Amino acid sequence: MKKVFALILAAAMLLSMTHVFAEEKTVLTLWCIATESDANRPAYEAAIAAYEAAHPDVKIEWEAFENQSYKTKIKAAMSDPSTLPDIFFTWAGAFCGDFVEMGNVYCLNEAYKPWAAELPEVMLQNASYGENGDHYAVPLTMNIVTLFANMDLLAKAGWDHVPTTYDDLIACCDALVAAGITPFGCAGSETWCVTEYLEPIIEKTIGYEALNAIFAGKATWNDPAIAKAVDTFQEMIVKGYFDPDGLTLGNDQVKANFIAGKTAFYQNGSWNCGEVNDAEGNFQVALFPVMDAEKATYGQVIGGPSDSLAVSATSKNPELAAAAAFELGKEICHYGYLAGSGLPAWTPYYDTSDVKPLVAAVAKIVAESEGMVLFGDTAMSADPANIYLNYVSQVYGTEIDGAGFVEGLTNTLQ
Repeated sequence: MKKVFALILAAAMLLSMTHVFAEEKTVLTLWCIATESDANRPAYEAAIAAYEAAHPDVKIEWEAFENQSYKTKIKAAMSDPSTLPDIFFTWAGAFCGDFVEMGNVYCLNEAYKPWAAELPEVMLQNASYGENGDHYAVPLTMNIVTLFANMDLLAKAGWDHVPTTYDDLIACCDALVAAGITPFGCAGSETWCVTEYLEPIIEKTIGYEALNAIFAGKATWNDPAIAKAVDTFQEMIVKGYFDPDGLTLGNDQVKANFIAGKTAFYQNGSWNCGEVNDAEGNFQVALFPVMDAEKATYGQVIGGPSDSLAVSATSKNPELAAAAAFELGKEICHYGYLAGSGLPAWTPYYDTSDVKPLVAAVAKIVAESEGMVLFGDTAMSADPANIYLNYVSQVYGTEIDGAGFVEGLTNTLQ
């Protein structure tokens, strides 16, 4: 009987010790946009698992939110910083800059030092603020707006290459329509997807330097060339180049339609390279063609280092959270690059010989690029960005034309 009691007592002590150890784990909370359907989900899962394995005394409790709802959630949380997680996903540029100005983001200058040899400082520039260029976010991957093309569908319309001039693009789209093939799909219910079409058209009309200046608030929207670019976009819609069902569809469905062969082109972020690459079919990547060769070149792109992790200034463990943000960022970049959901912001420390062909093709485009413009809704501060997106939505719904777009943004923002 004494032996039985001794065994029971030992078991109870073991359970008690296990409970104590579990309670002693430090919990770091994380918010991101890597939902189940997001291309970056596997990278987050692998990175968090690797971090917890290397730090058994730390637990990452994370939540993922859909893109648009996350923007609303994180902005609302900034008004009550006590509700912020320890680590949160953010886009670089003015999107993160607004939070920095509010004093809600922890400065990462010290935390960055151990990682400087692996993470080029140039990759942090879009999330560095103030006179001293202090660092406030950890870049993950970098991406650009990419024109994905289904070469099997193009072949049915008599094309063996992706058009590189605007005239050729129009000729190709006309041939596709004549063959009963819808050229483009665009998710009208997610306005950021519409910007993935409109911004390259504007950039290839007025040039990347002019568009950068506008997004930065240093130049006016009052430019007839912008109105012409918007009208060109709408002409493509009126001609039937865009799937009319796209007005009410989400991005996941539009992308699925493209992969399934229902549209010939899909213009969206290069984070989709892995998913498109692994689908059945013959796919290529390219850029939207030049509209005005006197002001723009083919190698001008929309994108750059933007997806990032930041640390809340109200975190109870800011130093630990900052170190974790860098460690997670490095591994999210690692797994994301190999999976095809982005180009590396971090210097690869692993074998890259198996990088997916479409990812390698986008990497070549970036290496040869002649200028970049950060995505508009992150390059601008929150309020101007919301106004801008509202006008973009009206353009896609053909509620306003190019003149209305230019006049509205000029009067409202400048």
